[in-house]
Amino acid sequence: MKAKLYWRVNEHIYTQTLRIIGADGKALGVLTKEEALKKANEAGLDLVEIAPNANPPVAKIINFGKFRYREEKKLREELKKQKAAELKEIRFSPFIAENDYQIRFKRVKEFIEDKNKVRLAVVFRRPQLGSKRFGYELLARIVKELGDGVGVDMQPKFLGKSLLMIISPVTKKKHAETKN
Repeated sequence: MKAKLYWRVNEHIYTQTLRIIGADGKALGVLTKEEALKKANEAGLDLVEIAPNANPPVAKIINFGKFRYREEKKLREELKKQKAAELKEIRFSPFIAENDYQIRFKRVKEFIEDKNKVRLAVVFRRPQLGSKRFGYELLARIVKELGDGVGVDMQPKFLGKSLLMIISPVTKKKHAETKN
């Protein structure tokens, strides 16, 4: 999703009184739209409304092309920094050997540290379906070993021959909310 940026410029500003910031960054005070446009034209620059919701709205005397370029560049940098959490999956067997468990647990830990959600799947073969409690115990052990750093998004539930559970990293903000 790409965000669009929009500013009212020069004659497209609707309000008649504006708080004006000069080209040098100093406040010029509250002026009428006509006085502000006159000052902007004298400086050879544009009048750009930067805070339309303020009372009175704030406008700045600047080169609009440079201003728009900087704002779009800032937005691109912010979008680069955003990372969507991915859903990773790790599969276990209900009667997994300790070494195999440790290797898979290490991967789960890495995914959580990378701020990804993790789907834990305990896959049962036909004869193992009679021992479902081992799957629940395995998932409980994983959550217990991970400690307070994870939250359970989906409690363990069976889908077909697999016992599924989704966990995600708990941010400090979420962690504080859950304690209250």
